[in-house]
Amino acid sequence: MTTTAPPKPHPPSDSATARRNTFRSLQRLYPYAQPALPRLYLGMVAALLAGLVALAIPQVLAWLVDGPLSKAGGDSASQIWPAVWVVLALGVVEAIMIALRRWFVLTPGTHIEARMRNHLYARLQDLPVSFHDRWPSGQLLSRAVSDLNLIRRWVSFGLVLLVVNFLTIVVGVVILLWMHWLLGVIFVVCSIPIWIYGYVFEEKYSVIARRSQDQAGDLATAVEESVHGIRVLKAFGRGSFALKNFASQAESLRGTEIEKARAIAGIWLWLLLVPDVAFALCLVVGVWLTSQGDLSGGELLAFFATATVLRFPVESIGFLLSMTFDARTATDRFFDILDTPNEITDPAHPATLAAPLGRLAFDNVHFRYPDSPVHFPDLLDGIDLVLEPGETMALVGLTGSGKSTLTALTTRLYDVTAGAVTLDGVDVRALSREELRRHLAMAFEDATLFSASVRDNVLLGRADLTEASPEADAALAQALQIAQAGFVHDLPLGVDTLVGEEGMSLSGGQRQRLALARAVAARPSVLILDDPLSALDVNTESLVENALREVLIDTTALIVAHRPSTVMLADRVALLQNGRITAVGTHSELLRTSPHYTFVISSLEDEERRESNRAEEAL
Repeated sequence: MTTTAPPKPHPPSDSATARRNTFRSLQRLYPYAQPALPRLYLGMVAALLAGLVALAIPQVLAWLVDGPLSKAGGDSASQIWPAVWVVLALGVVEAIMIALRRWFVLTPGTHIEARMRNHLYARLQDLPVSFHDRWPSGQLLSRAVSDLNLIRRWVSFGLVLLVVNFLTIVVGVVILLWMHWLLGVIFVVCSIPIWIYGYVFEEKYSVIARRSQDQAGDLATAVEESVHGIRVLKAFGRGSFALKNFASQAESLRGTEIEKARAIAGIWLWLLLVPDVAFALCLVVGVWLTSQGDLSGGELLAFFATATVLRFPVESIGFLLSMTFDARTATDRFFDILDTPNEITDPAHPATLAAPLGRLAFDNVHFRYPDSPVHFPDLLDGIDLVLEPGETMALVGLTGSGKSTLTALTTRLYDVTAGAVTLDGVDVRALSREELRRHLAMAFEDATLFSASVRDNVLLGRADLTEASPEADAALAQALQIAQAGFVHDLPLGVDTLVGEEGMSLSGGQRQRLALARAVAARPSVLILDDPLSALDVNTESLVENALREVLIDTTALIVAHRPSTVMLADRVALLQNGRITAVGTHSELLRTSPHYTFVISSLEDEERRESNRAEEAL
């Protein structure tokens, strides 16, 4: 199967489309933000009041300059103090409003992030295995952590300030025009280049931001692969090679971040230069108007004090726009996952199996991977096979014949391309996935354990058992005994020992035995074993097989066999060849009647001998 990176959405082709997409993209956050809107609105109100209070202070200063300070005498001095107290009170109110704004918006932002992260995780659990085959894990991780963190900061900070600062600018401009229309017009006209450049900046920055976040996801994938494959890199002495590849990707990301910084620097140039030009022109015209008697000294001071108050809202437009476009890109990347169609879903009216017998059947099953080229033949091309209740069937075939793929169809890790897999005569697609996977359990060759205790890993499939119940202890003990996993009692905390990430603190054989114990503990009607004994030595394998015979008496089992000894567990053997089941019978029958089966078994025996020789040489 070909593994490819997920398709990445193309950036907007023009700024108008970009702006429409920005609004529509961020609008999709509404369902997650809705519970937090009351507090966000209160935060906006508090921030707006803080801005209005700041705009009121220049008016007090204008009255102070044109009133008490322009007069001589003791009475004028006594009038100064009330103005001082008013300015002080306004400053205190502004500080309180800013503190309230922070208090209102910080907590809701974390709740929004948590809701989105939980939804994303649930979606990742629900999407089929074919989705995870295509998507690098680092891309998913960066969306779940970095992108959602960006969205939280934008909702709590960027959105609130963007709305409030825009309203503050509008109110401030009205005040400036009211103070003197000519100075107000000069200020407004000088600000036009800022809005024009912001229009251009949106299109340019959105493309760069998307590329940066995608590259960050690729870099996270590289780190994760290197950490997981550290044993391989060290064993082959390829650490420097991995470092070179990582450095190359990191350098690409650095270049993109520098490009982002240049784009932001460009808008900052306008945001800093234009207000200074506006101030200079307004100062020249204001002094002239004052000399002509059209403007008082207090009014001129109030005008510049008001313009100074507006300076931060104007200058903040740059980083607020960049934050908004980063949030838009993060939102698009988040919904890349949520918008991915799920081909494997529960039926609208699922069937039920009250007392499953365990009859598993493959009826003319065809399968091809979704990413397979059109001209490739089906990997499984008309599989017909029936496992009767309580029967153990071994599945044998050459490497790459599709054995593991066939077992994955039973639990709907993939869905058949054509035909049907049935359990007790019911198409598995007619059952809910939860019920289907309650009746079937799998143990894979590549045993995966979680960063949890031995107990939690083994009882993963038993949601009906509580950790402290006697039933749980009995099921755990039985599963460990069958899987010959008694080594867990020698661990520091016994069955409560944490096995570490992916169980890498254990050997391959220990991980396989715990994975087998997990499948056995689930007590399924049908047990699917995808060569779960490949990492065991011959003696341990024999003990496990003897214990499994007791379990398989009343359990239907489909076992992918890569060892002749595993075949001996089965009541019957099915031979998979060229995408079809070409022979079914007992081991001895197939040896007599099927040359290809004899060839396969001989190949397995040769491989088993080589493994045994390698083990003896190691000893």
